[in-house]
Amino acid sequence: MAVLRMRRLGICARKKDRKQILELLQRRGVVDIDTDAAEDEVFQKADTSKARAGFEREIQLAEHALEILQQYVPEQKGMFSSLEGKEQVSLDSLRQMERTHKAVMEKARRLDALSREIADGETEKKKLENERESLEPWKTLGVPMDFAGTKRTRALTGTLPGVWSEERLCERIEAILADSSGYFAEVVSADSAQSRVFILTGKQEALRLEEALRTEGFARPPRADLPQTAGAEEGRLLPGAEQEKLTERIRALEQKREGIEQEIVSLAASREELKLAADYYRMRLEKYAILGSLLQSKSTFLVTGYVPEREADTLVKELTESFTLAAELSAPTDAEEPPVLLANRTVPSSFEGVVAAFGLPGKGEIDPTTIMSACYIFLFGLMLSDAAYGFIVFAACLAALLKFPRMEEGMRKSLRMFMYCGISTIFWGVMFGSYFGDVVDVVSRTFFGKELTIPPLWFIPLNDPMKMLVFSMLFGVIHLFLGLGMKGYMLLRDKKYLDFVCDVVFWYLLLLGLILILLPSQMFESISQMQFNFPPALNLAAKLMAVGGAAGILLMSGRGRKNWLLRVALGAYDLYGVTSWLSDVLSYSRLLALGLATGVIGSVINSMGAMLGGGIVGVIGFTLVFLIGHSINIGINLLGAYVHTNRLQYVEFFGKFYEGGGRPFNPFCIKTNYVEIKEEN
Repeated sequence: MAVLRMRRLGICARKKDRKQILELLQRRGVVDIDTDAAEDEVFQKADTSKARAGFEREIQLAEHALEILQQYVPEQKGMFSSLEGKEQVSLDSLRQMERTHKAVMEKARRLDALSREIADGETEKKKLENERESLEPWKTLGVPMDFAGTKRTRALTGTLPGVWSEERLCERIEAILADSSGYFAEVVSADSAQSRVFILTGKQEALRLEEALRTEGFARPPRADLPQTAGAEEGRLLPGAEQEKLTERIRALEQKREGIEQEIVSLAASREELKLAADYYRMRLEKYAILGSLLQSKSTFLVTGYVPEREADTLVKELTESFTLAAELSAPTDAEEPPVLLANRTVPSSFEGVVAAFGLPGKGEIDPTTIMSACYIFLFGLMLSDAAYGFIVFAACLAALLKFPRMEEGMRKSLRMFMYCGISTIFWGVMFGSYFGDVVDVVSRTFFGKELTIPPLWFIPLNDPMKMLVFSMLFGVIHLFLGLGMKGYMLLRDKKYLDFVCDVVFWYLLLLGLILILLPSQMFESISQMQFNFPPALNLAAKLMAVGGAAGILLMSGRGRKNWLLRVALGAYDLYGVTSWLSDVLSYSRLLALGLATGVIGSVINSMGAMLGGGIVGVIGFTLVFLIGHSINIGINLLGAYVHTNRLQYVEFFGKFYEGGGRPFNPFCIKTNYVEIKEEN
């Protein structure tokens, strides 16, 4: 377990080498650069906001172009494509992109323009379709929709609510125009909602007729006042002909869209270039963000930050050999809090994400990953505790790790973590005799007429739950004592011997004494069905340990206070914390609960599958129930084991010695979404 030691790095270099130096630091990715340096009269920070805004626009444009290609020319990806990792490209390809990025972005702009053309065309097409649909009820009308009449007549084209017949319409017109010299009326179409009518009458009677019909709901259609396309009577189209014209325009828009889509398809060959361009601008954005935080004079610039000690000398040597500059390494001062970078061996490193999720070690704290990873593997397997489930988890993770060697490091660590937990699950499943629950018993009894059982190497928790509960508490006590031991280690490391005795030794004495007093008691025997008989000397020693530990805590917990009354009060309050130890130990009953849940649900699934008995039907039914049921069971219990194992680490274990709060090491490096830059040595 280790937190890498950091060195303070300071660089003063010529401004003309700024680009090359920053690119080198970005490729190496080992320097956490300070971004909060204070300006003075000589050294100022450059304003890079305009350049960064331009890079962000280019990134958005490239991303939008990729979305367009994905919409019209979907990229074929496998089910496990997320595990394949980023595509590797050489540094030469990145250099080539520096020269051609403008041409690539022109393709992105063209894709954006084509996408807008399609959107505008769809809007226009929708508008034309609505117009064509609105003309459908009028298609039998023998005059254009906006026909106004002749020199002596006026046309009324509109709708009346409800169903009107021509006879009823004529009767109503004649009632209104009693002295009319003549008129023409036609019901063009009608439905339950409204009737569409055309009336032609003299100009003098038309105004009076329209006013009278409006009282009955007469309304002109919106298209009646629109200018029409040239073609028919008086240079205008009839409704039916206009429908055909609109159909031709819609067909033309569809053909245009097909042409645009073909052009988009032809640009799909530039997908990889667009991905590299997006990442190229991301790198430039990151570089200019750092550039804007550096102090610069007229001819020089400064870089300060932290670098891991194991990388420091190599980096300084490379910088001084490649550029004319001054580089200085120094140890961080006591007032500084360097960033935290964990370094562990293969197995513990897989659990660094669990520690980071709680908080990286703060100043003066140790890295708990190694001890925590061992406890995590042990407790996870105990909760899942089915050998078949464990083998599935182990095999799936191992297969993914072997098949996808270039997956991202975070995903690789997570899969390795679950692989180790799968091995632990296999171990505990064998110890408890659980293989898909009791599937061996059920299958042999149902389909072969003779029950066969694989005996456990230890015991079956379902048959002896109290024994499992006792051992769960025992494992919990060991886990908690490990946490207290970690606290003691840090105190001894810092040479705080009095604190070690008062805050660790006294608690060990009290807790061990109480445990030794509890074990031979009748209460413990009635609960656990286990009997302990200690010799009188050990019983006396247990009482002395408990009393001595309690007295030490009572008198020494408030040792920083000179007032003895206040010291004792603080000691009594601290001694009351023994109740939290009791609740912490009880928390480990979840080991029993989750272990039983896995076995019980698995057994229920097997019993349900065997309800149809033997025979072909029974085999088919059992197979379906088995596959579906155990798939759900393994998913639920995997999640439960993961969540509750994390809780036991964060609350019970870390609560005894660990606070976290360290700042993660955030190096200036190449951060990409699509590609991985592979630099040749």
